[in-house]
Amino acid sequence: MENFQIIKPSPMLAPYVKHYWFLKANITHSSRTRIVPTGHVCMMFHRGERIFSESDNQFQPQAFISGQEKSFTDLLYTSDLDMICIVFHPIGARVFFKMPMSEINGLRTDIYDLEDRELIDLRKVLEETQSNIQCALLIEQFLFKRIRNLADYNLKRINTAIELINNRQTDIKTLAGASCLSPKQFKRIFTEMVGANPKEYQRVIRFQRALFVLQTQSDINMAQLAFECGYYDQPHLIKEFKVFSGYTPLEYLAMCTPYSDYFS
Repeated sequence: MENFQIIKPSPMLAPYVKHYWFLKANITHSSRTRIVPTGHVCMMFHRGERIFSESDNQFQPQAFISGQEKSFTDLLYTSDLDMICIVFHPIGARVFFKMPMSEINGLRTDIYDLEDRELIDLRKVLEETQSNIQCALLIEQFLFKRIRNLADYNLKRINTAIELINNRQTDIKTLAGASCLSPKQFKRIFTEMVGANPKEYQRVIRFQRALFVLQTQSDINMAQLAFECGYYDQPHLIKEFKVFSGYTPLEYLAMCTPYSDYFS
C-alpha cells in the first residue's frame, strides 16, 4: 500500500518553496528506483529505515539537504518508507541557509554535518508527528523563522534569468544583461544562489523539458524532440539523456512513464 500527498506552501513561502511531499509505502520485497536531476534543491527526512544509494554505495542520511544533482541515482528500498520532502524553487533554499548552494552541489549533506540546532530540532519533532498537515505547519514555522534578509535585487535578478532559461534562452551575455550584471558577476551570483553554474543548470532544465514534452506529446519523434528542446541534433539529445537518466530516450520510454518534476 502506498500513500502519497503533496501540500502546497503558504502564499508567503510560495516564492521559495514549490511544495512539500509525503510518502508512506509498505515494502514487501526489495525494489529499486532511479531518480534523475530535477533542477531543485530538496530537504529530505526519512522517518523509516534509511535508503541505500547503489550509485554512491552507501546509505543515505536519515535527514539531509540534497543539492543540485549532476546525474541519475539508483536507490534500493528494502523496508517500509516514511518520507517527507521539502522541494525548493531554484533560488529558494538559499533564502533559508547561510551557506552558498554551490557548497552542496551534487551532494546529500547530513543535517548533523551542518551543525544547525534548529534543523535538528525540526527533524526530532517531525519524527513524533504523524499528521501530514501538522508536519507541513511545523516545517512552515521553521522556514518563517529562517527567511534571511538577502539582497532582494539579487533574488529578482536570478529569478529573471531562470524565467528566461525556462523559455529556452541560453546565451550567457543575454541572461547577464537581463539580470543587470556583468557575465562574471552573473555566473558567480547564479552559482551561489542556485547551486549549479548557469550552463550546468541549463542542461538539467533542457532535460526536464524533454521529459515534459514526452509526457505531453507521446507521439513525438526523436528528431522533433531534439529540435523542440533546443538540442543541437538527435545524437546530442541521446547523449544528454544518457548522462541524466542512464537511458536513451527510447530506452527510457520502454522503462518509465515520462514525467517532469520541474515543469509539471
